[in-house]
Amino acid sequence: MKRKFNISPAQIIVLGFLGIILLGALLLCLPFASLSGSTSFVDAIFTSTSATCVTGLVSLTTATHWTLFGKIVILILIQIGGLGFMTFISLTAIIAKKNIGLKERKLIMQSAGSIELNGIFALIKRIVFGTLLVEGCGALFLSFRFWTLGFGFGKGLWYGVFHSISAFCNAGFDILGNDSFISFHNDPFILITTSLLIIIGGIGFIVWGDIVKHGLKFKKYRLHSKLVIVTTATLLFGGTLLFYIAERGYAFVDLNEGEKWLNAFFQSTTLRTAGFASVDQAELSPGGTVISFLFMLIGGSPGSTAGGIKTITFAVMILNAVSFARNKDNITVFKKRIEPSTIKHACAIIAIYLVAACVITVAITMIESGSGFSLDDIVFEVVSAIGTVGLSRGITPLFTAGSKLLLCLTMFFGRMGGLTLLLAIAEKQSGSKIERPYEKILIG
Repeated sequence: MKRKFNISPAQIIVLGFLGIILLGALLLCLPFASLSGSTSFVDAIFTSTSATCVTGLVSLTTATHWTLFGKIVILILIQIGGLGFMTFISLTAIIAKKNIGLKERKLIMQSAGSIELNGIFALIKRIVFGTLLVEGCGALFLSFRFWTLGFGFGKGLWYGVFHSISAFCNAGFDILGNDSFISFHNDPFILITTSLLIIIGGIGFIVWGDIVKHGLKFKKYRLHSKLVIVTTATLLFGGTLLFYIAERGYAFVDLNEGEKWLNAFFQSTTLRTAGFASVDQAELSPGGTVISFLFMLIGGSPGSTAGGIKTITFAVMILNAVSFARNKDNITVFKKRIEPSTIKHACAIIAIYLVAACVITVAITMIESGSGFSLDDIVFEVVSAIGTVGLSRGITPLFTAGSKLLLCLTMFFGRMGGLTLLLAIAEKQSGSKIERPYEKILIG
Protein backbone atom coordinates (compact mmCIF):
# COMPACT_ATOMS: atom_id res chain seq x y z
CA MET A 1 0.00 0.00 0.00
CA LYS A 2 1.42 3.33 -1.04
CA ARG A 3 1.78 5.96 1.61
CA LYS A 4 -0.02 9.20 0.83
CA PHE A 5 1.93 12.36 1.52
CA ASN A 6 -0.13 15.32 2.64
CA ILE A 7 1.83 18.53 2.31
CA SER A 8 0.42 21.47 4.22
CA PRO A 9 0.20 24.99 2.74
CA ALA A 10 2.97 26.15 5.07
CA GLN A 11 5.24 23.34 3.88
CA ILE A 12 4.55 24.17 0.23
CA ILE A 13 5.43 27.83 0.80
CA VAL A 14 8.66 26.95 2.60
CA LEU A 15 9.70 24.37 0.01
CA GLY A 16 8.83 26.78 -2.80
CA PHE A 17 11.06 29.49 -1.37
CA LEU A 18 13.87 26.99 -0.82
CA GLY A 19 13.60 25.88 -4.44
CA ILE A 20 13.77 29.47 -5.70
CA ILE A 21 16.80 30.18 -3.50
CA LEU A 22 18.64 27.10 -4.79
CA LEU A 23 17.81 27.91 -8.42
CA GLY A 24 18.96 31.50 -7.93
CA ALA A 25 22.22 30.33 -6.37
CA LEU A 26 22.92 28.00 -9.29
CA LEU A 27 22.30 30.82 -11.78
CA LEU A 28 24.58 33.15 -9.84
CA CYS A 29 27.32 30.52 -9.88
CA LEU A 30 27.41 30.60 -13.70
CA PRO A 31 30.64 32.12 -15.09
CA PHE A 32 28.84 34.88 -16.98
CA ALA A 33 26.91 35.97 -13.86
CA SER A 34 29.98 37.64 -12.34
CA LEU A 35 32.65 39.93 -13.73
CA SER A 36 35.40 37.73 -12.30
CA GLY A 37 33.84 34.64 -13.88
CA SER A 38 33.82 32.81 -10.58
CA THR A 39 31.62 32.94 -7.48
CA SER A 40 31.80 30.53 -4.55
CA PHE A 41 28.63 28.59 -3.80
CA VAL A 42 28.50 30.04 -0.27
CA ASP A 43 28.46 33.61 -1.61
CA ALA A 44 25.98 32.64 -4.34
CA ILE A 45 23.58 31.00 -1.87
CA PHE A 46 24.01 33.96 0.49
CA THR A 47 23.14 36.46 -2.26
CA SER A 48 20.23 34.36 -3.52
CA THR A 49 18.84 33.97 0.01
CA SER A 50 19.22 37.68 0.73
CA ALA A 51 17.45 38.61 -2.53
CA THR A 52 14.63 36.06 -2.26
CA CYS A 53 14.08 36.91 1.40
CA VAL A 54 14.19 40.63 0.43
CA THR A 55 16.85 41.37 3.02
CA GLY A 56 19.73 43.21 1.34
CA LEU A 57 22.71 41.89 3.28
CA VAL A 58 25.52 41.17 0.85
CA SER A 59 28.80 39.28 1.05
CA LEU A 60 29.84 40.66 -2.36
CA THR A 61 29.35 44.20 -3.64
CA THR A 62 26.36 44.04 -5.98
CA ALA A 63 27.53 46.90 -8.18
CA THR A 64 31.03 45.60 -8.87
CA HIS A 65 30.87 41.81 -8.60
CA TRP A 66 27.89 40.89 -10.76
CA THR A 67 27.40 41.31 -14.50
CA LEU A 68 24.16 42.62 -15.98
CA PHE A 69 22.89 39.02 -16.10
CA GLY A 70 23.71 38.51 -12.42
CA LYS A 71 21.97 41.76 -11.46
CA ILE A 72 18.87 40.81 -13.44
CA VAL A 73 18.78 37.43 -11.66
CA ILE A 74 18.98 39.25 -8.32
CA LEU A 75 16.22 41.66 -9.37
CA ILE A 76 13.92 38.79 -10.39
CA LEU A 77 14.58 37.03 -7.08
CA ILE A 78 13.72 40.26 -5.24
CA GLN A 79 10.43 40.61 -7.13
CA ILE A 80 9.44 36.98 -6.53
CA GLY A 81 10.49 37.12 -2.89
CA GLY A 82 8.68 40.38 -2.27
CA LEU A 83 5.33 39.30 -3.66
CA GLY A 84 5.58 35.60 -2.83
CA PHE A 85 6.10 32.84 -5.37
CA MET A 86 2.47 31.70 -5.04
CA THR A 87 1.40 35.06 -6.43
CA PHE A 88 3.29 34.28 -9.62
CA ILE A 89 1.95 30.73 -9.78
CA SER A 90 -1.62 31.92 -9.33
CA LEU A 91 -1.08 34.66 -11.91
CA THR A 92 0.07 32.00 -14.39
CA ALA A 93 -3.05 29.98 -13.59
CA ILE A 94 -5.23 33.04 -14.17
CA ILE A 95 -3.59 33.72 -17.54
CA ALA A 96 -3.88 30.06 -18.55
CA LYS A 97 -7.50 29.98 -17.22
CA LYS A 98 -6.76 26.89 -15.14
CA ASN A 99 -9.23 25.69 -12.50
CA ILE A 100 -7.78 25.75 -9.00
CA GLY A 101 -9.24 23.78 -6.10
CA LEU A 102 -10.06 24.81 -2.54
CA LYS A 103 -6.71 23.64 -1.14
CA GLU A 104 -4.80 25.67 -3.71
CA ARG A 105 -6.96 28.71 -2.98
CA LYS A 106 -6.14 28.42 0.73
CA LEU A 107 -2.45 28.21 -0.15
CA ILE A 108 -2.68 31.31 -2.31
CA MET A 109 -4.58 33.10 0.46
CA GLN A 110 -1.85 32.30 3.00
CA SER A 111 0.95 33.29 0.63
CA ALA A 112 -0.74 36.57 -0.36
CA GLY A 113 -1.53 37.49 3.23
CA SER A 114 -5.28 37.61 2.72
CA ILE A 115 -7.83 37.36 5.54
CA GLU A 116 -10.69 36.07 3.38
CA LEU A 117 -10.85 33.20 0.89
CA ASN A 118 -13.51 34.83 -1.29
CA GLY A 119 -12.20 36.96 -4.13
CA ILE A 120 -8.65 35.65 -3.83
CA PHE A 121 -8.01 35.85 -7.58
CA ALA A 122 -9.32 39.41 -7.72
CA LEU A 123 -6.87 40.19 -4.91
CA ILE A 124 -3.99 38.66 -6.89
CA LYS A 125 -4.87 40.79 -9.90
CA ARG A 126 -4.97 43.93 -7.74
CA ILE A 127 -1.63 43.02 -6.15
CA VAL A 128 0.09 42.56 -9.51
CA PHE A 129 -1.49 45.65 -11.07
CA GLY A 130 -0.78 47.79 -8.00
CA THR A 131 2.80 46.56 -7.81
CA LEU A 132 3.52 47.34 -11.46
CA LEU A 133 1.87 50.75 -11.13
CA VAL A 134 3.77 51.81 -8.01
CA GLU A 135 7.10 50.38 -9.16
CA GLY A 136 6.61 51.99 -12.55
CA CYS A 137 5.94 55.42 -11.03
CA GLY A 138 8.91 55.01 -8.70
CA ALA A 139 11.16 53.96 -11.56
CA LEU A 140 10.03 57.00 -13.57
CA PHE A 141 10.83 59.47 -10.79
CA LEU A 142 14.14 57.86 -9.82
CA SER A 143 15.25 57.47 -13.45
CA PHE A 144 14.58 61.15 -14.08
CA ARG A 145 16.60 62.11 -11.01
CA PHE A 146 19.55 59.85 -11.86
CA TRP A 147 19.48 61.20 -15.42
CA THR A 148 19.62 64.81 -14.19
CA LEU A 149 22.54 63.88 -11.91
CA GLY A 150 24.60 62.95 -14.97
CA PHE A 151 24.21 59.17 -15.09
CA GLY A 152 22.94 59.30 -18.68
CA PHE A 153 19.60 58.08 -20.02
CA GLY A 154 20.33 54.33 -20.25
CA LYS A 155 22.16 54.03 -16.94
CA GLY A 156 19.70 56.37 -15.22
CA LEU A 157 16.75 54.25 -16.43
CA TRP A 158 18.38 51.00 -15.26
CA TYR A 159 19.23 52.53 -11.88
CA GLY A 160 15.68 53.84 -11.55
CA VAL A 161 14.06 50.48 -12.33
CA PHE A 162 16.39 48.46 -10.11
CA HIS A 163 16.12 50.70 -7.06
CA SER A 164 12.37 51.19 -7.45
CA ILE A 165 11.74 47.43 -7.36
CA SER A 166 14.27 46.97 -4.56
CA ALA A 167 12.67 49.74 -2.49
CA PHE A 168 9.06 48.65 -3.05
CA CYS A 169 9.94 45.05 -2.15
CA ASN A 170 11.82 46.34 0.93
CA ALA A 171 14.93 44.52 -0.30
CA GLY A 172 17.66 47.12 0.20
CA PHE A 173 19.85 45.94 -2.69
CA ASP A 174 21.57 48.75 -4.57
CA ILE A 175 23.90 48.95 -7.58
CA LEU A 176 25.51 52.26 -6.64
CA GLY A 177 28.68 50.93 -4.98
CA ASN A 178 29.78 50.19 -1.44
CA ASP A 179 28.01 53.09 0.31
CA SER A 180 24.33 52.52 -0.53
CA PHE A 181 22.55 55.94 -0.56
CA ILE A 182 25.12 57.76 1.58
CA SER A 183 26.18 59.87 -1.42
CA PHE A 184 22.56 61.08 -1.66
CA HIS A 185 22.13 62.02 2.02
CA ASN A 186 21.39 65.60 0.94
CA ASP A 187 19.07 64.71 -1.95
CA PRO A 188 15.42 64.94 -0.77
CA PHE A 189 14.09 63.81 -4.16
CA ILE A 190 15.80 60.42 -4.02
CA LEU A 191 15.38 59.85 -0.27
CA ILE A 192 11.69 60.83 -0.14
CA THR A 193 10.80 58.89 -3.31
CA THR A 194 12.58 55.81 -1.95
CA SER A 195 10.89 56.26 1.43
CA LEU A 196 7.44 56.38 -0.16
CA LEU A 197 8.15 53.20 -2.12
CA ILE A 198 9.29 51.47 1.08
CA ILE A 199 6.21 52.61 3.01
CA ILE A 200 3.74 51.64 0.26
CA GLY A 201 5.36 48.22 -0.11
CA GLY A 202 5.49 47.72 3.64
CA ILE A 203 1.90 48.49 4.67
CA GLY A 204 0.46 45.38 3.03
CA PHE A 205 -1.90 44.49 0.23
CA ILE A 206 -4.97 44.34 2.50
CA VAL A 207 -4.49 47.98 3.44
CA TRP A 208 -4.13 48.87 -0.24
CA GLY A 209 -7.54 47.32 -0.88
CA ASP A 210 -9.21 49.36 1.86
CA ILE A 211 -7.62 52.60 0.67
CA VAL A 212 -8.63 51.96 -2.94
CA LYS A 213 -12.16 50.91 -1.96
CA HIS A 214 -12.94 53.55 0.68
CA GLY A 215 -10.54 56.38 -0.13
CA LEU A 216 -9.85 58.55 2.91
CA LYS A 217 -12.91 57.30 4.85
CA PHE A 218 -10.88 55.83 7.70
CA LYS A 219 -13.94 54.68 9.68
CA LYS A 220 -14.90 52.24 6.92
CA TYR A 221 -11.51 50.48 6.96
CA ARG A 222 -11.14 47.02 8.45
CA LEU A 223 -9.62 46.80 11.92
CA HIS A 224 -6.47 45.32 10.38
CA SER A 225 -5.97 48.35 8.15
CA LYS A 226 -6.67 50.80 10.96
CA LEU A 227 -4.08 49.18 13.23
CA VAL A 228 -1.50 49.05 10.42
CA ILE A 229 -1.93 52.71 9.48
CA VAL A 230 -1.89 54.02 13.06
CA THR A 231 1.08 51.85 14.09
CA THR A 232 3.05 52.66 10.94
CA ALA A 233 2.46 56.40 11.31
CA THR A 234 3.43 56.28 15.00
CA LEU A 235 6.65 54.41 14.26
CA LEU A 236 7.57 56.66 11.33
CA PHE A 237 7.08 60.01 13.00
CA GLY A 238 8.07 58.83 16.49
CA GLY A 239 11.19 57.24 15.02
CA THR A 240 12.04 60.42 13.10
CA LEU A 241 11.97 62.44 16.31
CA LEU A 242 13.97 59.85 18.26
CA PHE A 243 16.67 59.55 15.59
CA TYR A 244 16.93 63.31 15.26
CA ILE A 245 17.52 63.64 19.01
CA ALA A 246 19.87 60.64 19.24
CA GLU A 247 21.99 61.26 16.12
CA ARG A 248 22.29 65.03 15.76
CA GLY A 249 25.61 64.88 17.58
CA TYR A 250 26.72 61.54 16.11
CA ALA A 251 25.78 60.18 12.66
CA PHE A 252 24.09 63.50 11.66
CA VAL A 253 26.75 65.80 13.14
CA ASP A 254 28.02 67.10 9.77
CA LEU A 255 24.54 67.68 8.29
CA ASN A 256 22.59 70.93 8.30
CA GLU A 257 19.27 71.18 10.13
CA GLY A 258 17.09 70.22 7.15
CA GLU A 259 19.33 67.28 6.27
CA LYS A 260 19.20 66.03 9.87
CA TRP A 261 15.40 65.83 9.77
CA LEU A 262 15.45 64.29 6.27
CA ASN A 263 17.91 61.57 7.26
CA ALA A 264 16.12 60.95 10.56
CA PHE A 265 12.94 60.26 8.58
CA PHE A 266 14.81 58.07 6.09
CA GLN A 267 16.48 56.12 8.91
CA SER A 268 13.11 55.60 10.59
CA THR A 269 11.69 54.35 7.27
CA THR A 270 14.54 52.17 6.01
CA LEU A 271 14.95 50.31 9.30
CA ARG A 272 11.49 48.86 8.77
CA THR A 273 13.05 46.06 6.66
CA ALA A 274 14.18 48.13 3.65
CA GLY A 275 17.93 48.26 4.27
CA PHE A 276 19.10 51.33 2.35
CA ALA A 277 21.54 53.55 4.23
CA SER A 278 21.88 57.32 3.92
CA VAL A 279 24.38 57.50 6.80
CA ASP A 280 27.09 55.14 8.05
CA GLN A 281 25.39 52.71 10.46
CA ALA A 282 28.67 52.20 12.32
CA GLU A 283 28.53 55.86 13.40
CA LEU A 284 25.18 55.56 15.16
CA SER A 285 25.08 56.55 18.82
CA PRO A 286 24.46 53.87 21.49
CA GLY A 287 20.90 55.14 21.84
CA GLY A 288 20.38 55.17 18.08
CA THR A 289 21.71 51.62 17.86
CA VAL A 290 19.20 50.36 20.43
CA ILE A 291 16.35 52.15 18.62
CA SER A 292 17.57 50.53 15.40
CA PHE A 293 17.42 47.07 17.00
CA LEU A 294 13.78 47.66 18.01
CA PHE A 295 12.70 49.03 14.63
CA MET A 296 14.42 46.23 12.71
CA LEU A 297 12.66 43.61 14.83
CA ILE A 298 9.24 45.22 14.36
CA GLY A 299 9.57 45.43 10.58
CA GLY A 300 6.64 46.04 8.23
CA SER A 301 3.03 44.89 8.15
CA PRO A 302 1.41 41.47 7.53
CA GLY A 303 0.68 40.59 3.92
CA SER A 304 3.31 43.01 2.64
CA THR A 305 6.74 42.77 1.05
CA ALA A 306 8.37 43.45 4.43
CA GLY A 307 9.67 41.15 7.17
CA GLY A 308 10.08 41.38 10.95
CA ILE A 309 7.59 40.43 13.67
CA LYS A 310 5.19 42.87 11.93
CA THR A 311 3.47 46.05 13.08
CA ILE A 312 0.24 44.26 14.02
CA THR A 313 2.11 41.89 16.35
CA PHE A 314 3.80 44.85 18.04
CA ALA A 315 0.51 46.76 18.31
CA VAL A 316 -1.33 43.76 19.79
CA MET A 317 1.34 43.30 22.46
CA ILE A 318 1.21 46.99 23.43
CA LEU A 319 -2.58 46.91 23.54
CA ASN A 320 -2.47 43.72 25.61
CA ALA A 321 -0.16 45.37 28.16
CA VAL A 322 -2.43 48.43 28.37
CA SER A 323 -5.51 46.22 28.73
CA PHE A 324 -3.84 44.19 31.49
CA ALA A 325 -2.79 47.38 33.32
CA ARG A 326 -6.44 48.53 33.23
CA ASN A 327 -7.57 45.13 34.56
CA LYS A 328 -9.62 44.37 31.44
CA ASP A 329 -10.20 40.84 30.16
CA ASN A 330 -10.45 41.79 26.50
CA ILE A 331 -8.53 44.02 24.12
CA THR A 332 -10.89 46.55 22.58
CA VAL A 333 -9.70 48.98 19.91
CA PHE A 334 -11.73 51.03 17.41
CA LYS A 335 -14.88 49.54 19.01
CA LYS A 336 -13.82 46.00 18.07
CA ARG A 337 -12.46 43.15 20.17
CA ILE A 338 -9.32 41.23 19.26
CA GLU A 339 -9.57 37.46 19.41
CA PRO A 340 -7.62 35.75 22.25
CA SER A 341 -5.95 33.45 19.71
CA THR A 342 -4.44 36.51 18.01
CA ILE A 343 -2.85 37.54 21.31
CA LYS A 344 -1.38 34.04 21.73
CA HIS A 345 0.03 34.15 18.22
CA ALA A 346 1.58 37.56 18.88
CA CYS A 347 3.24 36.31 22.07
CA ALA A 348 4.53 33.21 20.27
CA ILE A 349 5.95 35.20 17.35
CA ILE A 350 7.83 37.64 19.59
CA ALA A 351 9.20 34.83 21.77
CA ILE A 352 10.33 32.83 18.73
CA TYR A 353 12.07 35.79 17.12
CA LEU A 354 13.87 36.82 20.31
CA VAL A 355 15.05 33.28 21.07
CA ALA A 356 16.19 32.75 17.47
CA ALA A 357 18.09 36.06 17.45
CA CYS A 358 19.83 35.19 20.71
CA VAL A 359 20.78 31.67 19.58
CA ILE A 360 22.17 32.87 16.23
CA THR A 361 24.07 35.71 17.93
CA VAL A 362 25.71 33.32 20.38
CA ALA A 363 26.60 30.89 17.57
CA ILE A 364 28.18 33.56 15.34
CA THR A 365 30.01 35.10 18.30
CA MET A 366 31.58 31.72 19.02
CA ILE A 367 32.47 31.13 15.35
CA GLU A 368 34.00 34.62 14.98
CA SER A 369 35.65 34.62 18.42
CA GLY A 370 39.09 35.40 17.01
CA SER A 371 37.97 37.98 14.44
CA GLY A 372 37.84 40.99 16.75
CA PHE A 373 34.23 41.91 15.86
CA SER A 374 32.39 43.71 18.64
CA LEU A 375 29.21 42.23 20.11
CA ASP A 376 27.25 45.32 19.00
CA ASP A 377 28.28 44.79 15.39
CA ILE A 378 27.38 41.08 15.41
CA VAL A 379 24.01 41.73 17.06
CA PHE A 380 23.33 44.45 14.47
CA GLU A 381 23.96 42.02 11.57
CA VAL A 382 21.85 39.25 13.16
CA VAL A 383 18.90 41.52 13.96
CA SER A 384 19.15 43.00 10.46
CA ALA A 385 19.02 39.49 9.00
CA ILE A 386 16.13 38.18 11.10
CA GLY A 387 14.14 41.35 10.43
CA THR A 388 15.04 41.05 6.70
CA VAL A 389 16.32 44.62 6.87
CA GLY A 390 19.71 44.41 5.20
CA LEU A 391 21.43 47.32 6.94
CA SER A 392 24.99 46.44 7.83
CA ARG A 393 27.97 47.77 9.70
CA GLY A 394 30.22 46.40 6.98
CA ILE A 395 31.30 43.15 8.62
CA THR A 396 29.12 40.68 6.68
CA PRO A 397 31.67 40.20 3.84
CA LEU A 398 34.33 39.47 6.49
CA PHE A 399 32.39 36.62 8.11
CA THR A 400 33.55 33.04 7.68
CA ALA A 401 31.53 30.58 5.59
CA GLY A 402 29.89 29.15 8.72
CA SER A 403 28.63 32.55 9.86
CA LYS A 404 27.36 33.39 6.37
CA LEU A 405 25.37 30.16 6.24
CA LEU A 406 23.91 30.91 9.67
CA LEU A 407 22.88 34.35 8.41
CA CYS A 408 21.26 32.63 5.40
CA LEU A 409 19.21 30.53 7.82
CA THR A 410 18.38 33.67 9.80
CA MET A 411 17.20 35.59 6.72
CA PHE A 412 15.07 32.63 5.62
CA PHE A 413 13.60 32.37 9.11
CA GLY A 414 12.81 36.09 9.11
CA ARG A 415 11.11 36.03 5.70
CA MET A 416 9.05 32.91 6.34
CA GLY A 417 8.13 33.83 9.90
CA GLY A 418 8.67 31.70 12.97
CA LEU A 419 5.14 30.31 13.12
CA THR A 420 5.13 29.38 9.42
CA LEU A 421 8.36 27.42 9.81
CA LEU A 422 7.15 25.68 12.95
CA LEU A 423 3.88 24.74 11.21
CA ALA A 424 5.87 23.43 8.25
CA ILE A 425 8.20 21.35 10.44
CA ALA A 426 5.70 20.08 12.99
CA GLU A 427 3.89 16.83 12.29
CA LYS A 428 0.13 16.62 12.54
CA GLN A 429 -0.89 14.97 15.78
CA SER A 430 -3.90 12.66 15.76
CA GLY A 431 -6.01 11.38 18.58
CA SER A 432 -8.11 13.03 21.25
CA LYS A 433 -6.71 15.89 23.27
CA ILE A 434 -6.11 15.24 26.95
CA GLU A 435 -7.16 18.05 29.27
CA ARG A 436 -4.69 18.33 32.16
CA PRO A 437 -5.53 20.01 35.47
CA TYR A 438 -4.52 23.62 36.11
CA GLU A 439 -1.90 24.61 38.66
CA LYS A 440 -0.85 28.18 39.49
CA ILE A 441 2.69 29.43 39.00
CA LEU A 442 4.38 32.74 39.76
CA ILE A 443 5.41 35.12 36.97
CA GLY A 444 6.75 38.66 36.89
